[in-house]
Amino acid sequence: MKTYPHRCSRLQVGATLFTTLIMLLLVLLLGVATAQIALQGEKTARNDRDRLIAFQAAEAALLDAELDIRHSPDISESRSYIFSAESSPGFPETGDSSCGSGIQNVYLGLCRAIADGRTPTWKTLDFTDDAPLTVHTVAYGRFTGNAFPFGAGSLPARAPRYAIELLDDKSISQFSGKPAYFYRVTAIGFGARETTQVVLQTVYRKSLPAGASVIQAPLRAGRLSWREMINWPELSLVDRKCQGRRCE
Repeated sequence: MKTYPHRCSRLQVGATLFTTLIMLLLVLLLGVATAQIALQGEKTARNDRDRLIAFQAAEAALLDAELDIRHSPDISESRSYIFSAESSPGFPETGDSSCGSGIQNVYLGLCRAIADGRTPTWKTLDFTDDAPLTVHTVAYGRFTGNAFPFGAGSLPARAPRYAIELLDDKSISQFSGKPAYFYRVTAIGFGARETTQVVLQTVYRKSLPAGASVIQAPLRAGRLSWREMINWPELSLVDRKCQGRRCE
């Protein structure tokens, strides 16, 4: 009976090589999967950080707007006298432009009241427009003198902006026979990337001087509500196909 020792040895060597290749392939796939998970985690962390930067910038803009309404510390730029719970000077009338525009306009970013059932002004504003003549929103610090660092490193790419809409407090004015107003403030904050945006909104009422009105007692001053526009891209009616670049 003949034997073939050399042939058996070759078969054993071939099986070992095949098994080793399979193991190397599995290790390679495991390494690639681990790297992908690590990269995805880093990307998620970066996006979360960028959104947090935008969120904080938007909240800062809300606070700046409320200071603009309540009492601006910058005497030379202050327009706080415009805002009153019982009058509405400076806000556009029906038939005028929806909001004051122009970088030098003291009424910049003041938007007229919209009738019930109509599209609110904040949905139609381009919060990314900062051209001196066409801008309709207020940059942080414009009327308060506050400073907001941006444009470098992990800072927001742009200064946050806000607009102020006039609201009629019908629950009071209809019964008192006197006007009663509060304001809806919409603010946008940008992340380190301009495309990362967070939009926040508050309803704010300015307090009245003592004895200024018989309707003072029922009015609660300060921030009345707060919300975040989670689905801002879907809510906004502005065509943003040119966002982040100049359209020709």
